[in-house]
Amino acid sequence: MGSEPQRPPSRAGRPTSRRPAGSDPHDLGRRAERLAVAYLQDAGYRIVALNQRVGRGEIDIIARHGAALAFVEVKARRTRACGAPEDAVTPRKRRQIVRLASLWLASRPRALVGVAEVRFDIIAIDAGRHPPRVRHLRAAFDGGW
Repeated sequence: MGSEPQRPPSRAGRPTSRRPAGSDPHDLGRRAERLAVAYLQDAGYRIVALNQRVGRGEIDIIARHGAALAFVEVKARRTRACGAPEDAVTPRKRRQIVRLASLWLASRPRALVGVAEVRFDIIAIDAGRHPPRVRHLRAAFDGGW
């Protein structure tokens, strides 16, 4: 009778959120990864793997460029209110990426054939700009190898 219509429950049994269109952080991440892949391919990289699950984590992009094998973390921000996108790759996140890369390589020793350099890159995307600004930070951090 005069009751308000209820939103359908989410999978967790809670009401779904009412985010503005285009503000879903997962959607931003997917779009950022597509931009990163296109950027790398345009720069001559060969994509080896995308969203590679390793243990309890995930490597965003593994790419080969000449004799370099790059483990690439993609970060995007709509605004600089929380800092630059690359600021989200904290020391803890860096250690996790290095650990995941080690596990990935241990299970695929042939991936190192012809590789002279293994590095850890960050692709930072300023998504609030039109068009989005893509910055590639090569060897952004050291794996300690």
